[in-house]
Amino acid sequence: MKITFLGTGTSQGVPLIACRCNVCLSDDTRDKRLRTSIMIEDEGVTIVIDSGPDFRQQMLRQNVTSLDGLLFTHGHKDHTAGMDDVRAFNYILNKTIDVYAAIPTQTILKREFQYIFDGTEYPGIPRINLNTINVNEPFNIGSLKIQPFEVIHHKMPVLGFRIKNFTYITDANHIPEYSRKMILNSEILVLNALRREAHISHFTLSQAIAESTQAKAHKTYLTHISHQLGLHSQVQQELPDDIFLAYDGLTLTL
Repeated sequence: MKITFLGTGTSQGVPLIACRCNVCLSDDTRDKRLRTSIMIEDEGVTIVIDSGPDFRQQMLRQNVTSLDGLLFTHGHKDHTAGMDDVRAFNYILNKTIDVYAAIPTQTILKREFQYIFDGTEYPGIPRINLNTINVNEPFNIGSLKIQPFEVIHHKMPVLGFRIKNFTYITDANHIPEYSRKMILNSEILVLNALRREAHISHFTLSQAIAESTQAKAHKTYLTHISHQLGLHSQVQQELPDDIFLAYDGLTLTL
């Protein structure tokens, strides 16, 4: 199974518009972060988790030519805004794209992309097949088995996913006890780590490290990173040997 980090930045990306801090001015490509998204490829199946405003750029940058499923963790704009661009896959692959989301996220998608769902079938709009994700009920995309579970983003439920021995969590500041069994002993765990200072809806760096330890993850990669966290090269030196800052374009094999 191949895992590609399409974007590792927070909702405004890095660099932040008009910011002149040392991270936003960094020449290190690892400090250039598009909005958070990840791609998984396994046995001929390609899925993407979340399509933020940078979805088109991410697909072009990674030369993605196939898409079997688009999964959403939640309905915030930095995770959904790029869904319109599945139109290219409709055209090139000559197929409807399967989209997977929980009911609250579907409500947001239907509001934000009203023209897709209003029944007018205007020429050229995205063709999607909307599938419902029920929390804690596994589902398959081709041969790929996906186990959803719930984490909390301030007061908002967000979906995490366990796929084989890989676990993905973004936009969370709390993992309920009933979800912890889904995470335990992951070979690779991905967690959000926004910054060092406390935040109302995201794990801080120290909180993410503590969560990784509690989950007994073999390796942990941190994502959804803001410019406030610091330079990639410096932060990485502070981390335990089994915890890493993810960066855009990073690929892992499981």
